[in-house]
This record gives sequence, structure tokens and C-alpha cells, in this order.
Amino acid sequence: MQEPYAPRDKNWVLGVSALASFMVALDTQVLTAALATLRADFGAPMEALQWTVNAFNLSFAVLLLTGAALGDRFGRRRLFATGIALFMASSIACALSTGILALIAARAAQGASAALVMPLGMASLSTAFPREERARALGIFSGVVGIAVLAGPAIGGAITEGLGWQWIFWINLPIGLIAIIMVMTRLRESFGPSAALDIPGLALVAASAFAMVWGLLRGNAAGWSSAEVLTALVAGLLLAAAFIAWELHASAPMVPMRLFRSRALSSGIVASFLLYGAMYGVLFLLPQFLQTALGYGPLGAGLRLLPWTATLFVTAPIAGAVVSKIGERPLVAIGLLMQAIGLGWIAMIMTPGVAYASMIAPLVVAGVGVSMAMPAVQNAVLGSVAVVEMGKASGVFNMGRFLGGMFGIAALVAVFSANGAASSPATFSAGFAAAMMVAAALSLLGALAGLWLPARHRVNTAPTPQSA
Repeated sequence: MQEPYAPRDKNWVLGVSALASFMVALDTQVLTAALATLRADFGAPMEALQWTVNAFNLSFAVLLLTGAALGDRFGRRRLFATGIALFMASSIACALSTGILALIAARAAQGASAALVMPLGMASLSTAFPREERARALGIFSGVVGIAVLAGPAIGGAITEGLGWQWIFWINLPIGLIAIIMVMTRLRESFGPSAALDIPGLALVAASAFAMVWGLLRGNAAGWSSAEVLTALVAGLLLAAAFIAWELHASAPMVPMRLFRSRALSSGIVASFLLYGAMYGVLFLLPQFLQTALGYGPLGAGLRLLPWTATLFVTAPIAGAVVSKIGERPLVAIGLLMQAIGLGWIAMIMTPGVAYASMIAPLVVAGVGVSMAMPAVQNAVLGSVAVVEMGKASGVFNMGRFLGGMFGIAALVAVFSANGAASSPATFSAGFAAAMMVAAALSLLGALAGLWLPARHRVNTAPTPQSA
């Protein structure tokens, strides 16, 4: 049996896990305020530009569960340090990119290495902290990651405006070096149950996601009825069906389909997919609108996202406190309805010369809504399974939310390109308004999925959560 961690050692594990995950989480959003600058530097169309975000999301989402399995088999500390080193190397490749294709490839490598860092950081925490202390440690860890996500656009804007977009990636080197030293000197090696890697499942889900996103992004240019687009979309659907069929019969499935028998888990995953689809799509386009149509710089654009993103600091703790009393369903449904109202409000008032002040109220409404829904939907998913399967459920949840973010960006870019362009404030505003209406529709669908969550009539005191 492994010797228990001393209090000081546990704090070191928490510190290094949070530091490495902060670096990774920052890079999921830090590029958003620099997208307009990248578009100008590389002369990249919007369809290509979205891959600088979605290449990261795709590789991270589909490799997340595989990264956790590799750590269980070959050693979590060893693979954690390897993931950080690979993230640093891919960050160097991002910073040295001289074209959009090179940057996209480097971002895909970043996502792949992040799929080692994030799950193994959480696994190290679970190993170091006993069950009665684990919730507090994971709460601190999640708070640090949340700060990185919220501050990402503002930090990215400040760096882009002051030093250049390349420095968004150079700052990962000192952070990563400190993290590796801490991992190798302060963490113990640990292993998990060794299971077979689901390589066919990994290949099928990656190919399916790529094909469907490709079809969405090529629809306007090639024609929605063209052979290229129809082939991509049909292939994506067939590959998705093949993935489900494989997972149902695989001896060690990457995504155990039995988990979806739980109404709470299945409806929670759908609501989360739509929530993050709308949110990531807006995060991709809104900073560009603020720069292209309203004339703000990268830092100004990043700071003007705060009425939306910073509501998480106030709303999420309140939502977390009341979820055990009223259940997840009202928080998810009302929260996503508020996000739909806020985003639809922005779409309705959108003009090339719209005053930023008129956007603050709908941004706050949308921000409060999503901040209510996010912790509640995660709680619904993780509370729907037995403790022994919580790791798998967490992996499926995170995979679903990043795939949702990827599809949301692709869908909103497709709508933007069909209704506008980045060539002038007027054309950008027209495309942006249409995209915001689609984001509102995705949020509304997420609210409907939230209504399918089981109601909580009383606090559940059973030793293993029930799935209804």
C-alpha cells in the first residue's frame, strides 16, 4: 500500500498540478484576442483561422481519455512531465510559425500534449489527497483553471498589443520549465489500472469529428449540395455510427456506452455540448468583432469580454451552493435560457456602429446564465455514476464539451461566412449578427436538453448516485 502523503507534499502536488493545468487552460482561450492580428499577418480567411482554435480542441478532445490511460499504464509522473515538455516544444513551434498551416499543425500538437497534462494533473491530485480532502483540492484546482480561461482573452490581448502574438506562446517556456522541475522533484510515481488502449475507437471519433467540421466549413465555398461537402458530412455521420457500434462491443471501450443509460448523464452531455458550442463560437467571433467593427485593439477587446466572462466568479459559487437544494435541472435550463436571451439580444442590436455600452447588459445576462449552467451540468453528469466510474464520466464530459466547442466554432463561422465577411465593419457586423442568432438557438436547445435532466425531490444520501 502506498504511504500517505504528508500535508506539505500534498500541497506541492496541488501546486504543480494547478500550475501546469493553468498553462494549458490559458492556451485554450489566450489566442482569441489575437485572431484579428493573425488574420492580418497571414492573410488567412475565417475558415482557415478557426483551425488555429479547433485543431487544439480536436486533438485534445479525442486524446483526453487515451492520455489518462497511458499515464495509468506507464506512470503518471513520467507521462505528466513528458506532456509538459511536449507542450513547451509545440509552443515553440507555434511561436516560430510563419504561415497559417504551420500554426494550425503546431496547435494540434499543443492539444495532443495537453491531453496528457490535464487528466494526469487531476489523477495526481486524486492519488495524493484522501477522499475526505479531495473535493477541496479539486475545487482549488478547478478555480485556478477557471481563472486561466476567464483571463485568457485579456492576457492574450495585452501580450499581442505589447509584444506581439508570438509571445503568447513564448511565455509557456518558463512556466513549463518550473512545472517539470516541480514534477520530477516533488511528485511520486503512481500507476492506475492497466487497460487496453482503444485505438480503433480513437481513430473513428477523430475521423468523424474532422469530416463533419470539414463539411460545415466548406459548405459556403464549395456549395452545400456539392460532392465534397455531402461526402464529408455523410462520412462523418457514418463514422460516428461506426464509433458507437465499436464502443458497444469493444472489450475496453474508450467511452463506455452503458453510462448513457443514465438520463442525467445523457441529457447533461447534450446540454454541455450545446452550451460550450455556443460559448466557444462567441469567444471566437466576439473579440474579432470588437476589433474589426468597433476599432478596439487586442487588449481593449480582451478587457471588454469581462462583463461576460467575469460573472463566473460571482455566479458559479452561488450556483454550486444551491444545486444540492434545488437540483441541476432549473439551473441548467434557466441558465442556458438566459444565455440564449443575452446572445439573441446582441444579435438584435447589432450594427456596424453599435455602442459597446449597449452590449454590456446582454453580455452580463448571458454571462450569469452560462455561469449558472456550467457547474450544474458538470455536477449532473458526475453525480449520475458510481464513484468508481467518475473518472470515465469526467473524461466523457470533457471530451463532449471540447467537441461541442469545436462544432460551435465551425457552425458559427459557416453562418458568418454565408452572411458577411471580414473585409469591412459593415460586412463583419452582418455576419456576426447572424452568427449570434445561431449561438442563441444553440443555447435554447441546450436549455431544452436541461429540462430533460431528472428533478431532484430531496438530497440523495445513497452511497452510490442513482441514474434516473
